[in-house]
Amino acid sequence: MCIKTEREALLQFKAALLDPYGMLSSWTTADCCRWEGIRCSNLTGHVLMLHLPGQFHYSYAFNSITVASLRYMRGEIHKSLMELQQLKYLNLSWNDFRGRGIPEFLGSLSNLRYLDLSCSQFGGKIPTQFGSLSHLKYLDLAGNFYLEGSIPRQLGNLSQLQYLDLGGNQFEGKIPSQIGSLSQLQHLDLGDNSLEGNIPSQIGNLSQLQLLNLRFNSLEGSIPSQLGNLSNLQKLYLGRYSDDVGAPKIDDGDHWLSNLISLTHLSLYNISNLNTSHSFLQMIAKLPKLRELRLFDCSLSDHFILSLRPSKFNFSSSLSILDLSVNSFTSSMILQRLSNVTSNLVELDLSDNLLEGSTSNHFGHVMNSLEHLDLSSNIFKGEDLKSFANICTLHSLYMRENHLSEDLPSILHNLSSGCVKHSLQELDLSDNQITGSLTDLSVFSSLKSLFLDGNQLSGNIPEGISLPFHLKFLSIRSNSIEGGIPKSFGNSCALSSLDMSGNKLNKELSVIIHQLSGCVRFSLQELNLEGNQIKGTLPDLSIFSVLKTLDLSANQLNGKTPESSKFPSLLESLSIRSNNLEGGIPKSFGNACALRSLDMSNNSLSEEFPMIIHYLSGCARYSLEQLYLGMNQINGTLPDFSIFSILKELDLHGNKLNGEIPKDYKFPPQLKRLDMQSNSLKGVLTDYHFANMSMLYFLELSDNSLLSLAFRQNWVPPFQLSYIGLRSCKLGPVFPKWLETQNQFGDIDISNAGIADMVPKWFWANLAFREEISMNISYNNLHGIIPNFPLKNLYHSLILGSNQFDGPIPPFLRGSLYLDLSKNKFSDSRSFLCVNGTVESLYQLDISNNHFSGKIPDCWSHFKSLSYLDLSHNNFSGRIPTSMGSLLHLQALLLRNNNLTDEIPFSLRSCTNLVMLDIAENRLSGLIPTWIGSELQELQFLSLGRNNFHGSLPLKICYLSNIQVLDLSLNSMSGQIPKCIKIFTSMTQKTSSRDYQGHSYLFETHDMSGNRTYDLNALLMWKGSEQMFKNNVILLLKSIDLSSNHFSGEIPLEIENLFELVSLNLSRNHLTGKIPSNIGKLTSLDFLDLSRNHLVGSIPSSLTQIDRLGVLDLSHNNLSGEIPTGTQLQSFNASCYEDNLDLCGPPLEKLCIDGKPAQEPIVKLPEDENLFFTCEFYMSMAIGFVISFCGVFGSILIKRSWRHAYFKFISNLSDAIYVMAAVKVFKWCHRG
Repeated sequence: MCIKTEREALLQFKAALLDPYGMLSSWTTADCCRWEGIRCSNLTGHVLMLHLPGQFHYSYAFNSITVASLRYMRGEIHKSLMELQQLKYLNLSWNDFRGRGIPEFLGSLSNLRYLDLSCSQFGGKIPTQFGSLSHLKYLDLAGNFYLEGSIPRQLGNLSQLQYLDLGGNQFEGKIPSQIGSLSQLQHLDLGDNSLEGNIPSQIGNLSQLQLLNLRFNSLEGSIPSQLGNLSNLQKLYLGRYSDDVGAPKIDDGDHWLSNLISLTHLSLYNISNLNTSHSFLQMIAKLPKLRELRLFDCSLSDHFILSLRPSKFNFSSSLSILDLSVNSFTSSMILQRLSNVTSNLVELDLSDNLLEGSTSNHFGHVMNSLEHLDLSSNIFKGEDLKSFANICTLHSLYMRENHLSEDLPSILHNLSSGCVKHSLQELDLSDNQITGSLTDLSVFSSLKSLFLDGNQLSGNIPEGISLPFHLKFLSIRSNSIEGGIPKSFGNSCALSSLDMSGNKLNKELSVIIHQLSGCVRFSLQELNLEGNQIKGTLPDLSIFSVLKTLDLSANQLNGKTPESSKFPSLLESLSIRSNNLEGGIPKSFGNACALRSLDMSNNSLSEEFPMIIHYLSGCARYSLEQLYLGMNQINGTLPDFSIFSILKELDLHGNKLNGEIPKDYKFPPQLKRLDMQSNSLKGVLTDYHFANMSMLYFLELSDNSLLSLAFRQNWVPPFQLSYIGLRSCKLGPVFPKWLETQNQFGDIDISNAGIADMVPKWFWANLAFREEISMNISYNNLHGIIPNFPLKNLYHSLILGSNQFDGPIPPFLRGSLYLDLSKNKFSDSRSFLCVNGTVESLYQLDISNNHFSGKIPDCWSHFKSLSYLDLSHNNFSGRIPTSMGSLLHLQALLLRNNNLTDEIPFSLRSCTNLVMLDIAENRLSGLIPTWIGSELQELQFLSLGRNNFHGSLPLKICYLSNIQVLDLSLNSMSGQIPKCIKIFTSMTQKTSSRDYQGHSYLFETHDMSGNRTYDLNALLMWKGSEQMFKNNVILLLKSIDLSSNHFSGEIPLEIENLFELVSLNLSRNHLTGKIPSNIGKLTSLDFLDLSRNHLVGSIPSSLTQIDRLGVLDLSHNNLSGEIPTGTQLQSFNASCYEDNLDLCGPPLEKLCIDGKPAQEPIVKLPEDENLFFTCEFYMSMAIGFVISFCGVFGSILIKRSWRHAYFKFISNLSDAIYVMAAVKVFKWCHRG
C-alpha cells in the first residue's frame, strides 16, 4: 500500500497536467502503487519509479510520413514531486512541456539513479542543482530543442554517471573540462548543438567511454591526441555542418586514431584537412574491428583514393559499410580502386559527388558481398550502368538525380546484361531525364521496388508489357504518361503499391479500375492517381479486398457520386479533393467500416450539411478520424457530431454553412483540429461548447463575422492551442483573458475582432519568450505603449497594423522576420532602428502611416537582410539616409508622402535588387539620376511624382525593360520624351492575373529557410482620384504618367509599340505636333489623357480601334477636323474635346461640312507668355485702375476740407474751360 503523503503528491502532479490520452486514467484507486507508471518498494511502500513516457508511432504511404498513433501529456511538472524522496527512476520523455524550464527542485531528489526528460520540448537552461544528484547513473535531456545556455560544469560532480545525452538542443559555449571527471561514463552524446571552441583534452580521461558524439556543433581546432586513450571506444562521431567556418581538423602524423582498437563505427563530417592528410587512411587500416566508416562532406578528391597502393594497403575485412557521400570525387576509377582494398563491403554510398563514366567489369566481379550501392546525385549516363550489371549480390541500386537521358528501354537493357538482373530487388532511377515509355520489366526476376519518378516518360503504356513477378512497389509519378493503365498491371499479383500521380492519364476512372481487376485486386493496398486528367465518377471499388489508401484528388471527376459506389472493406483513407463532384455523399460512404480519413474538399458539393452527416452515420461513425469537406458549397446548420466517437480532425472551411450555433451544442471531445473559417455561422460560443476538448490544438473560425466568443472571465480552457485563428470574429471589446492560459501557440490571428483595449502585459511577455511565432492582431482598436523585453527570440511574422499603439517601437520586435506596424500612432523609431547590434533576420518592415517626424535615422547598415521597407505616409524630413544604400537585398523601398528634401542619394545605386521605388509626394529636387536606369534594372514600379525634380529625362531610363509603372507627374521636368521608351518590353507583353505569383525573397535562419511571398501595392492617380492597386491587379497595370511637367516636342511615334499599355497621361505639358497616327495599336488602353498641350492636326482614326477606352481627354489643344466616327469616341462627354476650336462633329454641337467646321473659325490667340496683350496684362490694368480710383476718391470722401477744395477746383476748372472754349469758337467764326 502506498504512503498517503506520496499519493497526495502524485495527485497534485496529475492535476497540473493535461492528459488528453488518458495516460493517468488509472490514477483514481486508493493504492497508488498499482497506478500505471508507478512502482513502489515491497518493503516500505515508498514510490521508487515514475515511468510515464509519451509514445509516437508513424506510418508511411506515398512518400509521406503521418502520425499513426500517439499519446502524451502536457502542462507543467508540479513541485509536489519533491515529496518522493525515495524516487530512483523518473522517465517523462516524449511528452509536451514546450518552453517550460526543467524544474530546479528535481535536483533535490537525491536518490535518483535514472532521469529521462528527452524529447519533451523543455526550454531554458539545465539546472545547476543537477550537480547534487550524486547517485545518478543515467541522464538523458536529448531532443528538447528549446534547451539553451552553457552546459553547467556542476555535471562534473556526477561521479556515478554512466550515460549522458544532451544532443539535439541549442547548448552553446565551450564543452566544460569537468566532463573529463566522469570516470564511469560509457555514453557521451553532445551532438547537434551550438557548442564552440576546442574539444577538451580531458575527454581522453574517460577510459570507460564506448560512444562519443560531438558532431554537428561549431567546434574547431585540432582533434586532441588524448582521444587515443579511449581504448574501449566503439563509436566515434566528429565534425560539423558544411556551411560552418573553422571545422575541426586532424593533425597529419598524429596516430591517436590507430590506438582505438575497439572502434566499430567512425563518422567524420566536414573535417577540413582530411583530403591532405597522408596518414589518415593508414591509421584507419589498423582498426581491426571497424565495421562502419563515414567520411561525409570532407572535400575528398580522387587523389585521396587513387593514391592508395593496393599491394601495401587493405582495409580490415570487418569493414562492411563505407560512406563517402558529399565529396568531390570525379572519376569512376575510384570504384575500381575501392574494389581492390574493400572487397567485403555490403553497403557503399558515393552519392552527391561528381562521378561520371563507366568502370571496368572487375568492380562487379570483385565486390561479391555488395548489397547496397548509392550513386545518386552524380553525373552518370545510361551507358554507365553496364559497369554494375555483374554485381551478382546487389539488392539495391540508387541512381536518382544523375544525367540519365536515354530512353528507358536502353537504360534497362544496359543494366540487365549481367547477373544483377537476378539479384536486384530495389531500383531507383528518379529525377533524371529518362525518355520513352514503360517497357517490359519481367527480366528483373527479383525486383520488388521500382522508382521512376520525375523523369520525362511519355505516351501510352503498351498493353503487352509485363511486370516482375515479385514487384510490390511501382512509382512512376511526375512524368507525362497518357491514356490509362494497361491490363497487365492488373495481373501483377504481388503489387501492393502503385503511384502514377502527376501524369496525364485521361481515361474514364471506371475503365482504369476495370483494367486493375485481375489478381492485383487481392494484393493492392495503396493506389495513387492524384493530379491526372481522369474523368467520370466514382465506380464500385469493392473488388479490391485489401485496398487501404486511395488518392484520386486533382483530377476531372464530375457529377454526382452514384449510390451504388461501394468501398473495399479495409479502406482507411480516401481522397477525392479538387475535382468537380456535385451533390452530396452517398449512403455507401457511411458503410465503410474501416474508413479513417475522407477528403472531399475543393469540389462542388452542395447538399445540406445535416444530410451529409446523416449519410455518414453508418458504421463509419466508429472509425472516422479525419473529415475534410472544405471549399465546397455545402449549406445548412451544424449537425450533431456526438455520434462520431473518435473524430479528430474536421475541416469545413470555405462553405456556406449558416444559422445559429445552439447554446447546448458540444463539439466532439476527441477533436484535435477544427476548421470552420469563411462560412456564415452566427451565435455565441461559450466555454460550454468547448468542454472536455482537452486534445484540441488547432482552432480556425476566422471570417464568420456574426460569430462571437464569450467565455467566463476566469475560464481555464482544457486545451492548449498551437494555432488560433479567430479573424473577423467578435472577441471584444475587452482583450480575451483566456489567451493568458495558452502558452504553446505558434500562430495566432485575432485581427478585426472588435477589441478596443490595452494589450495586457502578460500577452507581450508571453510573446517575448516564444520562438518562431506568427501573430496578427491588426484592425482592432488596441492602444497603449508596447513594453520592451530582452532581445532573445526569432518571430516569424508580427502584424500589429491598423491599431492605436503609440510611443516608441520596442527594440525586441527587431527579432521578427516580417514586422507590420503600419497605421498606428508610433512616434519614435530611433530606439528600434539604432540600438546596437546587427539585425540578421528582419526581412520585411512596414512602419507606414504613423506619427514619425524629424530625420530618418541613418542606421540602416545594421539591417543585413531587409528586402521590403515601407516608411511612407509619415512626417519624416531631411535627406534620404545614405546608409540605405547598404540594403543590398532590398526589393521594395516606399518613402511616399513625407517631407524629404534634397537629391536622391547616390548610395541607392547599390540597391540593384529593387523592384519598387516609391518616393512620390515629397520635396525632393535635382536631376533624376542616370544610374536609376543603368543600375536598377530590376525595377518594375518607379514613382517619383509630386516632387521638385527638374531637367530632362535621362536616356538610360530606357534600360528599365521590366518597368510596369512609371510616374513622374507633377514635377518640373523638361526636354523631349525619349524615343527609346519602345524598349520598355514589359509594356509590350500580355499578362494575365493567372500569371501572378507574388514577389518573394529568400529567408534563412539558424533552423529554417525558404521563400516568402509579398504583395506590392501601388498608389496611383486613376481616372481623377488616387487609388490603391493591390495583389494580382498590379500585374495587369502598365502605366506611364508624365503629366504636369514642362515636356516639349512631339509625342514619340515609338509609343505605339507599347501594346499592353493600360494608362497613358501626358497632360499639362508643352507637347506639340500631331497625335501618333497609329496610337490605336494600344488596344489595352483604358485611360488616355493628352489634354492641355499644343497638339495640332486631326484625331487619328485608329483611336476608334481601342474598344476598352474608359477615360479620354484631348481638351485644350489645337486639334482640328472631324472627330472620327465610332461608338466609343462619340460616347465621351463633349468636355473631353473642348477648347479645340477647329474640331467638329459629335459629341460636339459644332457640325462639320466636308470635314471642317460649318462657320469660320474664330482666331484663337496662342497662350504665349511672350505676347504683350495677354490675360495677365488686362487683369493688371483693371487692378491698377481700381486702386488709383480708390486712392483719390476715397480720401475726398473721408476728409471734408479736401472734399470742399476738390469741388471748388472742379467748379473753377469748368468755368475756365467754358471761357476758353467760347473764345476759341468766337475766333474761329470771325476768321471765316
